[in-house]
Amino acid sequence: QVHLVESGGGLVQAGGSLRLSCAASGNIFSINLMGWYRQAPGKQREMVATITRDGIPNYADSVKGRFTISRDNAKNTVYLQMNSLKPEDTAVYYCRIILPRNYWGQGTQVTVSS
Repeated sequence: QVHLVESGGGLVQAGGSLRLSCAASGNIFSINLMGWYRQAPGKQREMVATITRDGIPNYADSVKGRFTISRDNAKNTVYLQMNSLKPEDTAVYYCRIILPRNYWGQGTQVTVSS
């Protein structure tokens, strides 16, 4: 069994910053892909950023230059540093890991006020 614990969400004004963390625990040998997704009200869940085991990131065009994904393989933890936040970044942010089996976190709310 694998368990994901997310933290770092909250309320911030436009232009502000937040840092999300997601720690994985349980029966884990290694994690191939780690990433962050988000879902705004009335919209489909979308990819925000992913990072491979070797540290290669991939970003949605909407967050390039503002968000930075990183991971600590020793801690099985992935981070998302979010800068220059915009109201349109408001969503529930979900952590995802692929072992290769797929696991999702419970989600953390990020609200950006204008």
